[in-house]
Amino acid sequence: MGRFVYEGNQRVEIVDRALHHLQLVMMTKLRRGEPFLFTWREDASIGGGRSSVWMHPGCNLVFKYTGAKIPDLNRHWIEALAFAANSPSGLYLVREPDDAGAEQSPAVYVR
Repeated sequence: MGRFVYEGNQRVEIVDRALHHLQLVMMTKLRRGEPFLFTWREDASIGGGRSSVWMHPGCNLVFKYTGAKIPDLNRHWIEALAFAANSPSGLYLVREPDDAGAEQSPAVYVR
């Protein structure tokens, strides 16, 4: 279980594989100077609900991984995440599509 930290105080645990895909999409948008909203669901153990942060090129981000291995990339998942990031509601974690682009069965990625 990896960790995404925003500005040193907002943090969420995310499965390493999902976090790596999110990092690629986030860093692509930020390198282009494109701010966006990032939203995630909070775990029930901390009260549930959801949190959103405004991502901009000057924000302080940390991506902390528990595993040393870099996961294989799923191009369809990157495209789905990028599509969400470019929408008015901003980036949120979508289910990982299979290699053909169809969504796989639901999986819990955020804790």
